[in-house]
Amino acid sequence: MHQQSNRQLQERLTTLPVAEVLALAVRAFTRRSGVYPAFLEKQGPSHVVLRGQGGEELVVAARVTEDGTVVSGSTYLFDQQLARFLDALPSVSALPVVVADEVAALPGAVL
Repeated sequence: MHQQSNRQLQERLTTLPVAEVLALAVRAFTRRSGVYPAFLEKQGPSHVVLRGQGGEELVVAARVTEDGTVVSGSTYLFDQQLARFLDALPSVSALPVVVADEVAALPGAVL
């Protein structure tokens, strides 16, 4: 079993609404054909919990703030994939972009 201190927590601020962030997360991580696919385990209005083949957990949560939507991701194993997903989200300071195209560009992503 992993220690909580080994868990990776990452956050980004985006212009997307919470529901869209969570839908993109589910699509990005469950449709991977690479080494680390994940499967949807739980879903709520502000978070999704996904599991990898070895039981590895990946949690993505989002909440609205005055500055935009804060997206948090927590994982043991999926830290690189999580970072790529979060980096593909449009930032508050960036011009609007087509997020689905950026997420689709992630290695192994199929939207």
